[in-house]
Amino acid sequence: MLSTYVGDVVLPGLVSLVSHAGETRVQVLGRTAFDGPPMQRDSLFRVASFTKPIVAAAAMVLVDELRLSVDRPVDDLLPELAGMRVLRQPDGVLDDTVAMDRPITLRDLLTFRLGLGESDNPAIRQREDELGLRTFGPPVPRTSLGPDEWMRRFGTVPLQYQPGERWMYSTGSHVLGVLIARVTGQPLEEFLRERLFEPLRMRDTGFTASDPARLTTAYVGDDVLDPAAASQWLEPPSFPDASGGLISTADDFHAFARMLLTGGDGILSPAAVAEMTTDHLTPAQRTAAADYLGPDTGWGYGLSVSPDRYGWAGGLGTLWSTTPAEGTISILLTQRALWTWPEELFAEASAPAW
Repeated sequence: MLSTYVGDVVLPGLVSLVSHAGETRVQVLGRTAFDGPPMQRDSLFRVASFTKPIVAAAAMVLVDELRLSVDRPVDDLLPELAGMRVLRQPDGVLDDTVAMDRPITLRDLLTFRLGLGESDNPAIRQREDELGLRTFGPPVPRTSLGPDEWMRRFGTVPLQYQPGERWMYSTGSHVLGVLIARVTGQPLEEFLRERLFEPLRMRDTGFTASDPARLTTAYVGDDVLDPAAASQWLEPPSFPDASGGLISTADDFHAFARMLLTGGDGILSPAAVAEMTTDHLTPAQRTAAADYLGPDTGWGYGLSVSPDRYGWAGGLGTLWSTTPAEGTISILLTQRALWTWPEELFAEASAPAW
């Protein structure tokens, strides 16, 4: 069904992977760019927010090892968070603030309830722009800030809500990546590679394209966002974007999704996987987030959770869904930003895959 959208108008190409009951089906269509070479099964995509569950899993590795605790404050490792203020009113001005009711915890970061995220307060958005903190949406160009300077500036912005009060997208992952690097004493990508990518044989996943010749071109609508030949993903980033910066392939991400489906596969404990794939939002938080997450959908750790499935989407054109009861994993990788897809393409992409 999706083949009708591949060509000169909507999608340059796609890779679709569905696994079920020990069988895996892969469909490869189109080209790596509208004017590029044929798509391959191992073509490289900017998987954007698929990064979030991967980084959440890395944090849970540290929880399993008792190096982190989900309900312990993180300000001993992230002192920039210790003195943050909170707006007296969520839509208020930035100099009218109160103290935090309690410290920010790892669970707050994992569930996107630290009190700040993709904000609807114009004053917060302006301050983030002034400080170079705005990393939501396509991160082109990347920030030139290193992790420590990014955190220093972040700590000067007031929270919009008290910790634990409200679900707000994305920022928790940015902060989580810095936390993991500080706990381990390693660059984030090095820890991800040692504890996730190498054990799962995710050879092509990282913050830099492993093989420039296999990199696809990214589009927003028909306009080029990031060309393969001159991509910013050809060079290591100064700030590894734990919210949306990874490059990957269909088979690599399938290995990660299969690890979760099988209860951790020796990478994570079954308890850690259960924590990741359980909805942690209150009914009120779920209702407030419905416009973003959709009806009857909550949030686990780095991924959305519905009554019968979990998964997430990458804004630059990727979709993932796992249905545990059926043992089915569906992955769709494209190069066109999701918010520029026609509505009927969403309907086709969301249809049962098996």
